[in-house]
Amino acid sequence: MNWFTGIMVYVMIWWMTLFAVLPFGVRNQVEDGEYTQGTELGAPVDAKLPRKLVITTLISAVIFLIVFAIIASGVISLDDIPFGSDIVRDSQR
Repeated sequence: MNWFTGIMVYVMIWWMTLFAVLPFGVRNQVEDGEYTQGTELGAPVDAKLPRKLVITTLISAVIFLIVFAIIASGVISLDDIPFGSDIVRDSQR
């Protein structure tokens, strides 16, 4: 895996991890008991976004190291993963 592919794999892992981490620890206005006039009652009171970004980065780094180790060891290569053109080519047979 070259450096550009590594960065792209990390970015994809990071975004998927972010969407998995975002819902944890969020309290909405109903649960908190404080309502702000003109806002949705389900809106988060304090999303703690900077903390979640740090957690996402750490979890993503661990996941990326595992993926990198698997690819570098040769157990699975990027050529083994079907991408869009491979799937279309295989379905036309």
